[in-house]
Amino acid sequence: MSKMPALFIGHGSPMNTLEQNSYTEAWRAFGRHLPRPRALLVVSAHWYFGATAITAMPQPRTIHDFYGFPQALFDFQYPAPGDTDLAREITEQLKPQWVGLDRDQWGIDHGAWSVLAHLYPEADIPVLQLSINALRPLEYHLALAASLAPLRDQGVMIVASGNVVHNLSALRRRGPAQAYDWAERFDDAVADQVTQAPGDLLRMVSHPDYDLAVPTPDHFIPLLYLAGLAAAENRPLEPLVRGHAMGSISMSCFGLGADMALRRVPDCAAKLAEGVPPDQMNI
Repeated sequence: MSKMPALFIGHGSPMNTLEQNSYTEAWRAFGRHLPRPRALLVVSAHWYFGATAITAMPQPRTIHDFYGFPQALFDFQYPAPGDTDLAREITEQLKPQWVGLDRDQWGIDHGAWSVLAHLYPEADIPVLQLSINALRPLEYHLALAASLAPLRDQGVMIVASGNVVHNLSALRRRGPAQAYDWAERFDDAVADQVTQAPGDLLRMVSHPDYDLAVPTPDHFIPLLYLAGLAAAENRPLEPLVRGHAMGSISMSCFGLGADMALRRVPDCAAKLAEGVPPDQMNI
């Protein structure tokens, strides 16, 4: 079995679940043209709490962890199965690091299903979520990601869902979607870092725009998982989509082992690293 690609998806607003725009079209292209995985292990910015855990229920529930959105979003369901055996296998693989088996608390949150609704709309691939341990330092997540690398040889696609830049207090809800200067600078600096030396991604913590771009770490940490996987293989990440929404949200997506498969497909290549016009974003 060939090594399964891994993805970081800049997921943006939950409304992307229902929208058709340049970003969601790119995500659908990823799902159509990348190898079909045995299972999906998702690291979502929205399961951020004080432990490392993995979902281990046969049928994870769809979690609507937001408010103030249209009823259609609350009605949305992503009925993918879980995989309890694989969850146990992963906890064994990660020893001596303790990882709890969550059999009844979490499920699939909107950071996961807003993306998976486009990647795999049939919801017929088992989905597991790995929590982000909010009590651990950033270095912990890079190291844990490296321990997950063997899963890619076992047909598991690792999908990290977050945003390089995520500052809700600075959203520009009206007018053009172009990014603030500081958001563009930080997004560009991160792209340069992960496409050259992803293992050194934590250098970005000292970037002058870090505090504005990353006021809380929850949406940035998922990128550490893809960077850790890349560092474990001594490979750079591949820029797949670049763009911004509402001034202070980066929609950038990166891949590991995905670029060549996607660029072999003409209708997909047009959606990749050349960028997505910001004014095509509709959230």
